[in-house]
This record gives sequence, C-alpha cells and structure tokens, in this order.
Amino acid sequence: MDAFGKSQPVRRREDLRLLTGAGRYTDDTAPEGALYGYFLRAPVAHGRITGIDTEEAAASPGVRLILTARDLAEAGVTEGLFTVMVKNRDGSPGIAPRRPILAEDKVRFVGEPVALIVAETLDQAKDAAELVMLDIEDLPVHVEIAGAGDGGRDGDGAVESPVHVEAPDNLCVDFALGDEAATEAAFAEAAHVVTLEVPDHKIIANALEGRAFSAAWVDGRLHVTMSSQGVWTHKSQIAKVLGLPEDAVHVVTEDVGGGFGMKTMVYPEYFAIAQAARHLGGAVRWAAERGEGMLSDNMGRDLVSTASLAFDADLRITGYRVDTRFNLGAYASQFGPLMQTQLFSRVLTGVYDIPAAHLRSRAYFTNTCQVDAYRGAGRPEAIYVLERLMDRAARELGIAPDALRRRNFIPPEAFPYKTVGGETYDVGAFARVLDHGAAAADWDGFEARRAASEARGRLRGRGLCYYIEAILGAPDEGVRVAFEPDGGAAIYVGTQSNGQGHETVFAQFLSDQTGIPVERIRVVQGDSDLIASGGGTGGSRSVTVQTNVTLKAVAELVGAFRAFLAEEAGVTAEEVVFDDTHFRVAGTNATHSMLDVAEMARKAGRDDLLSVAAHDKLAARSFPNGCHLVEVEVDPETGTVTLDRYTVVDDFGNLINPMLVEGQVHGGIAQGVGQVLMERVVYDETGQLLTASFMDYAMPRANDLPFFHFETQPVPSTSNPMGMKGCGEAGTVGAMAAVANAVQDALWGQGVRQADMPFTPHRVWEMLAEARIAAG
Repeated sequence: MDAFGKSQPVRRREDLRLLTGAGRYTDDTAPEGALYGYFLRAPVAHGRITGIDTEEAAASPGVRLILTARDLAEAGVTEGLFTVMVKNRDGSPGIAPRRPILAEDKVRFVGEPVALIVAETLDQAKDAAELVMLDIEDLPVHVEIAGAGDGGRDGDGAVESPVHVEAPDNLCVDFALGDEAATEAAFAEAAHVVTLEVPDHKIIANALEGRAFSAAWVDGRLHVTMSSQGVWTHKSQIAKVLGLPEDAVHVVTEDVGGGFGMKTMVYPEYFAIAQAARHLGGAVRWAAERGEGMLSDNMGRDLVSTASLAFDADLRITGYRVDTRFNLGAYASQFGPLMQTQLFSRVLTGVYDIPAAHLRSRAYFTNTCQVDAYRGAGRPEAIYVLERLMDRAARELGIAPDALRRRNFIPPEAFPYKTVGGETYDVGAFARVLDHGAAAADWDGFEARRAASEARGRLRGRGLCYYIEAILGAPDEGVRVAFEPDGGAAIYVGTQSNGQGHETVFAQFLSDQTGIPVERIRVVQGDSDLIASGGGTGGSRSVTVQTNVTLKAVAELVGAFRAFLAEEAGVTAEEVVFDDTHFRVAGTNATHSMLDVAEMARKAGRDDLLSVAAHDKLAARSFPNGCHLVEVEVDPETGTVTLDRYTVVDDFGNLINPMLVEGQVHGGIAQGVGQVLMERVVYDETGQLLTASFMDYAMPRANDLPFFHFETQPVPSTSNPMGMKGCGEAGTVGAMAAVANAVQDALWGQGVRQADMPFTPHRVWEMLAEARIAAG
C-alpha cells in the first residue's frame, strides 16, 4: 500500500446494481417477441431409440418448430460437440465417441436432449413435449465407475451393452505420468508405507442463475446472448457446427449469476436453439429450470483413488503413488478427460519435496451426466487425496500432522522447484505460512477446547490442509483502453465476470496505474463484436493475465501521450514525465492528468491517441498456496457435524483489492464445505437421478458456516510483473481436506478408521454405530 491508496479494500461497484434487481442476466435480455424453446429429454439412462413421432405435437397450439436429430441432419447440421482428449500411457489416443446435439440412435443418460420444441409460450412448448411419442428399447445401465469397490481390477474386458461401442469395456483413457520405476524402487526401499483409499463423490454446481441462451437471426447474422464464462469459444463453435462464417456470429454475455467452471463449456442445447432461430428467421430463447439443470449441467469430481506414501526412517517422503479411477459420464465433455489426468497432475505432489511419484488415472464412461470442470478443476481432487493421506500417515507414524508436513515441505532455498509432475514452482515459504496459520488458529490451545467439548458430550476434532494450486487457462490476454467523448475511459477486457467483482478490480487497477478516477472508468466485457478475442474466466486466471496486459497497454499509452505533450510544448519526450497520476513537463509548472491529455488530443484531432490495444502472454503460471485449519464438533447421538472454527492463511502474492480476495476465499470455502458435509449426487441402479431437486440435494446455508478468520502472508510471484497469484478457486482446494481431516480426527477416538465424505448426520451416525459394533 502507498500514499495514493493502491491495494485498498475498495467495495464492489457492481453490487448496488446487482442487489437492487438492476442486473441484466440472459433471461432478462431475450429479444422482444422471442419464441420459447423446451427440450424433451431422455427419460431413461440407456436405450435404443426405436421411434420418434412428433406429428401430434407439431400440430398442437402455438408450436412453431420441432427439431430432432433427423431434422438437424437434413439441415446439414451434423457436427458433434468437441472434447480435448488426452493420450493413453502407451501413447495411443484416448477414445472420444461422437456426442450429438440431439440424441441420435441411442440415449445415454437421463436428461440427454432428444428433441427441441419451439412455441409461442413456454407452457405451449411443454404441453407439446408431452405429445411427442418417444419409443426407447431399454439397454443395460452402467452407473458405477468400472473397477471401483471391486479390489482394484483393471476394468479390462468387454461389458454387456457398453455406453459406446468404441469403448467395449467403458474405458475412455488410461493415463499415466511420472517415473514408475523410480517410484517402485522408492517403495521397495521404504522404511514405512502408508496407503489409503480416497473417494471423492459427484456434485452439482448449482449456480444461482441456471444456463440460459437466446438467439436471433437478423439479416443473415446470428446474434446470441448467453450465460457463460467467455464468449469466444462459443462463437467459434456455433459458427463451426452451423456452418457459418465466424463474423456471422455475434455472442454477448452480460451479467452472470455464477459459473464455477460449469458455464465454460459448450452444451448441446446452444446449437439446437441457434439452429431453430436460423431456421425460423427470428428469435428463440431458452433458460434451464432448476431440475433441468441438475439433470444436464456438467457435474464435478466423481473419482476414487488409492494412494500410497513411502517414507524413510526419518519420516521424509521418498515416493508417492496414486491410482485413480474417474467417471466421465455418458460422453467426454469439453475438458472432462483433463480433470483427473493432466490437471490433477499439476499439483500431484503438493507442497512436498517428493523425489519420485507416479500417477495412473483411468477414465470411464457411465450412463450418468457428464463430469467436467468444477471450482478448482482437478486441483482440489489432487490435494484432497494427498492431504487426506498425509493426515493418515501422521497417525500411523506417530507424529503430529503439522510436524510431518513441516518435515517434508519444499524448503525456500529450493525455489524455483521443478516437481515430478513437470511444474516449476517459482516461490514459496510454506513453513512460514503454516506457522502464521497455527498461531492465528491457536493450534496449541486445541486440547483445552476438546476437553470442553467432551464435557458437553461432544466429539471435537481438528484438521489441517496445506494446499497449492496451479493457475490454469490461456496465459495470454488482450485489452483495449479507449477515451470516450463524455470525458471518461473504457477498458475492454477478454475475461468474463461471473460474480467475482471484475468491474471493480479492473477499474481499480487501471485507476491505480493511470490516475483516472475509478468512477470515470467503464469496464466492457463479454461482447465478441467489441472485443476480438479473449480467454474468458476459469482456472483463477483473470486478474493475473488481465492486469499484466493492462500494464503493457498503459505503458504504450503513456509513451504516446508523452510524445504528444512534448510536441505541444516544444520539448523532447524525455522532458515529459508521468508519475502514475499526472504528466509533468520539465521547466514548466504544467501538469496534466491522463483525461486532460485525452481531451487535448481530441481537440487537436488526434483520434489515433484515444485508443490503445495490447496483447501479452505470461511466461509462466503462478501457484497460490496456503493452510486451512479447522475444528469441528460431532454430536455422537445424532451424527450432526458442526463446523466450529475456521482459520485460513493464504499466500496470494500481492493483492489489488484485499476485500474482493477475502470474498472469493469465503465463497470457495463454502463450496468445499458443501461437498464435504452435505452435497452428493445419487443415481439409482437404473440411472435415475435421485437428487434432482433441493428437496434431495442439500446445499450449504449461512448457518452451516462459522465466521472465517482470514489472513494473507504474501510471497510475491516472479511469474508476472505484479507479483500476484490467483485466488478464485483456492478456498475450495484447501477446504475439502481440512474439514474431512477434522471429522476423521473427531471420530478416530471412537474407533472409526475410514471416514469418507459427505459427512451427513446419517452417515456419521452409521460410522459411529459400526465402530461400536466392531469393538464389541
């Protein structure tokens, strides 16, 4: 911080608009008179389509169009959805079966779109959907991940009626990373080996605003408004699938009520609605209802890992081995194959100095909804496995959990540190951050609090997680700064706010660097006509990449304005200086603000000076890290878990707006806690989703969470000029293992040796009851 107030906790400028109902979300902005789209979805999880009769539905009141896979094919729309595939451990490509826009020969999960009905009102479209005669021949349903819970079989060998004929054993990819021989040697020579199976169940993102999309065909051009995390992939994919030139597609995203990774991807519904608008020559709108979203939005997690650590006699880790099986759902979603393979491997060994490690990860198709990026995208899953195992190792080796971690931290002098997963951590001071966290949490005072809980008939436990995550997404970004006729400025950014506060932070940053009053800066995002390209928002990339390129734009702007002022004053450019707020001309008392110079340039007819664009690429990723220290109470009579104390100390490097950072951490923790304590997707054996509403799928509320104690211990990153590290997903990455370890600690003394989330009251009560029975 300095005298000019940089890096201050500025309140979010967008909040008044959003909290008073003045936000503009996709369903608020549909074109006037737009028709309504409604999707008939598969009622069974796996079956062969033997007939679709839409004649009666098409004749029902208000119906303007019905699209099926056959109709799309007749219109020349034959492309399937794309996926980013990884290779098998032998170098061969993984299996990426075709994913159609509307189900073709088969349906593969409950909720898969089969037909689109377009009508004058939503009720008319729904009524017509009930008149479509859909005949499906049931096929065997595959709900569980192959190899899960069966002693670890490879899952090889054909299964009856696989999800895709291309994958006869439902195996999509068999991925590996690391030095298997060195890892096996480390285990052969180990003084101690600790092994743990770690399930990580499926969850639903449940953004406050569901997926929504409207399209209008006007004068040979498709205008799309949608709820997304970046418009450019959607623009290019819509153009490709519909066979349009890219400049014939215009995509806009305005306010977004939460994304969490789920709104990054393209979905089948978007192409169908866009084609309907083109076919009808008008506008069509669609917004997913809550139950519809729970059936069809990409879900998160869903894996089970068997992990082992090898230790030498001094309890230093010599090897780490992970065997993971994960569920892709019915299709390989856009980034689904990356989650528990490449992205999991980014932080495979966490913050520990581990000389040998190996990851084997197998992805399977099932007759369930697709799994893709959910807040953290592979990194929470990896850290959850490692930090649960570190806690188990501490117990089995008879050492305090914090002491075992300190003994194995990568030391500060080892940076830059290349991990066995191929990442290069630039900086880190893990022991210092943990020391600060332990003091802030009163770690040493825990036993007194445990005794007090026991006196009240409660079980108290504490948990620790030290996480690290790698910033993901495109390392490059563009920006444009333009001075407007009203005397203000606009900054055009390639990222997309989903509620993080980008309007505040990007305006604040530009103000910090130029002296332009923040209230005179307009942030423009999410319009493919106004912004030629962008990387969108995901992987905690936005602030680091956007501020980096903004610095470049400001430098170009300052250079151009210095040259202009020098010409006006008859001096050299070197005699004009800029002090972050004003230009000063040597030998005179003249001072000019950035806006002053812009107005001078406008009056001089120098419109070329009123806009500057830049593009830049970061040389490397940054690695946010930190510690979460949690205490819980368990009521043994009911199994209820109460989250009592929560302390988090993060290293996010330098901060622009600490208030927004803390808000991001709070939200991330809430989502991690939600999964650990209550959220869980459940399908029955026929593939029907049993948790398809908030009556059955529990979400965390304010009274489920304590007040968080949040601090930062910055170690500035060397991978970007501002020394920053992303913060958007860190709360989730650290929360899961910290809370789960605390519950395990509370139950350990009662004989519970395998405590797996979600820790709902019923499940915890059962764990305690089973432990009592086992103890006789």
